[in-house]
Amino acid sequence: MRFVAIPTKVVRSYQAGGLDANGQVPERTLSDGAGNPCRHCLGMIPEAAGMLVLAHRPFPAPQPYAEVGPIFLCADACAAGGGEAMPAMLAASDYIVRGYGADDRIVYGTGGVVETAAIAARARELFKDARVSYLHVRSARNNCYQCRIDR
Repeated sequence: MRFVAIPTKVVRSYQAGGLDANGQVPERTLSDGAGNPCRHCLGMIPEAAGMLVLAHRPFPAPQPYAEVGPIFLCADACAAGGGEAMPAMLAASDYIVRGYGADDRIVYGTGGVVETAAIAARARELFKDARVSYLHVRSARNNCYQCRIDR
């Protein structure tokens, strides 16, 4: 299984002023250094670093289950994060881990709140279900999209 960031092509568009999922230009601000995870490098955006705030839909097309929500990105180009290791931005919190089918719709009964230390075990358990094609990791407090997990 691998943790997957928002694709670089999508991020570069946002960083260049491309419109977000709500048709708005991403807001540019400075990170306060706490609680600003970049969904591309999968690390925390350092204090006083440029940051984008925007609406993102981590699905290929609009449909009833294609949630849109706020995310943060580094304002300047950053390297894509991801891989088999737990991303740094997921440290010390609790998250919703939820399965989606090949049709990009929620697989009912797969969502649950887990602490960081249990994400990998929960992902392995959910991937035993043949209906689950991929997972989302979302904030348990605000439901904000964090990253995707692929088999």
